[in-house]
Amino acid sequence: MTLSAALFDSTLWQALFAGMALSLVTIMALGPQNVHLIRMGLMRQQVGLTAITCTFGDIILISFSVFGLSQLGGMNDKIMGAMLGAGALFLFAYGAQAGKRFIDGMRSLPIHTDGPDTRLSGVNKGPTLPAISRQRAVVMALGFSLLNPHAWIDTTVIIGSASLAYGETGGQIFGAGAIVGSAIWFMALALAVGMLGKRIQSARVWHWLDGAVAIMMWVTAVLLLRGLF
Repeated sequence: MTLSAALFDSTLWQALFAGMALSLVTIMALGPQNVHLIRMGLMRQQVGLTAITCTFGDIILISFSVFGLSQLGGMNDKIMGAMLGAGALFLFAYGAQAGKRFIDGMRSLPIHTDGPDTRLSGVNKGPTLPAISRQRAVVMALGFSLLNPHAWIDTTVIIGSASLAYGETGGQIFGAGAIVGSAIWFMALALAVGMLGKRIQSARVWHWLDGAVAIMMWVTAVLLLRGLF
């Protein structure tokens, strides 16, 4: 099929938009990947690089799924088990870091009383956040993308399988649409939380955010481990 014919083929356009829609539906769930990007955006550290890396990770997974894995009927059970274990370990470690920040914050947050002079001048200022290098931001984002079994399931089982309904050419267009949907979501989310981060400058907000991140990562890791048994 020539390029001009493809541009006027309604079936291919349907495949493109269907891929975009399915990608957006599966990626909008508040999973570890999105939570990590939200935290980086609120910190206003390497948020653009993190969003680009998350998109790159999805490009790898979707391409691997649509152009290869879906044709083979899915992933080997042993490989999937190894992915579940690695993903759980990664989430436990990340949750432990957030938990440590939460505990440290319990010791450093100021305590207010009703006395007239007990309010500290720095209470309403944001916490001093450690700088995150580009290399570390890329590694963390790739970890949440490629070591995230939920992302593998979304791409191999849902997106990869759905692409088969459009045939070879249509399936490739479907995969391209899924990649576009992923890019739109991550860039929009990064922009939104980056703007929100400018308004969140309370140490208490950051303290409880770390607590919520730790709990979510641990719960997700436990759920992943349950899939091994």
